[in-house]
Amino acid sequence: MRAKDYDADVLAGDWRRPRRGQIPELPAERDLVVEDPSSGFCGAVVACDKEAVTLEDRFGRRRIFPLAKAGFLLDGKPVTLVRPGPGPKRALRSASGSIAVQGLRAQVARESRIYVEGVHDAELVEKIWGHDLRVEGVVVEYLEGVDDLPAIVDEFAPEPGRRLGVLVDHLVAGSKESRIAAQVTSPSVLVTGHPFVDIWQAVRPGVLRIEAWPEVPKGIPWKEGVLSALGWGDDVGAAWKRILGSVRTFTDLEPALLGRVEQLIDFVTAPEPHN
Repeated sequence: MRAKDYDADVLAGDWRRPRRGQIPELPAERDLVVEDPSSGFCGAVVACDKEAVTLEDRFGRRRIFPLAKAGFLLDGKPVTLVRPGPGPKRALRSASGSIAVQGLRAQVARESRIYVEGVHDAELVEKIWGHDLRVEGVVVEYLEGVDDLPAIVDEFAPEPGRRLGVLVDHLVAGSKESRIAAQVTSPSVLVTGHPFVDIWQAVRPGVLRIEAWPEVPKGIPWKEGVLSALGWGDDVGAAWKRILGSVRTFTDLEPALLGRVEQLIDFVTAPEPHN
């Protein structure tokens, strides 16, 4: 379901040169999302015949590839697409890569919670992990920064069976955020985070068709500096809508964020040990 090796990069390893006969075949069923590594084109299957498969990306662009072509990537692993045949369908997956639960009914929310820093963080987590969170009955709430994190944790009153997971931006050694996080010592709280200045940076640049996130000089608000450098105008809300709309699955995000969110979900849903 979810990867336990939180630091692993799903694109690591020599996946471009698999050994002969080791690439699995996979039916090219509609809505299956794969990537052609040679061109970088990533899209969902919209059509398939005996000779070719058609992929459509998030911008509505379509490209046709030979059906027998080896080396498509699914969740970072090479596969060969084949024409679907009769028989059981492949299990559908959620945006996070976990197996989607069909006919899901709303679960009673756990007392445990996950806190993130802002609205954009919450919206991105919902888009990718929303299905998983509803399956588990976990609610995500957002804070206005983490300056008052120790007081927020005390107010939450964590205890066994009532856990709190906190996702912090820019949690790196020596940062203000790391000093605040160190003040939280409850065993029923897990504070973890990613190295990015802002959650925007957790979206892979290629997804937005940019080479890299701009370097913003100190003293300039980061989001405003990014908009200026990219020529995206001055509307932060419109820029975030553009960014979020470009994200479809976990493969569009940096591994440094993926591992941390998965870790928090596992923490708040883990059964309490019996005494």
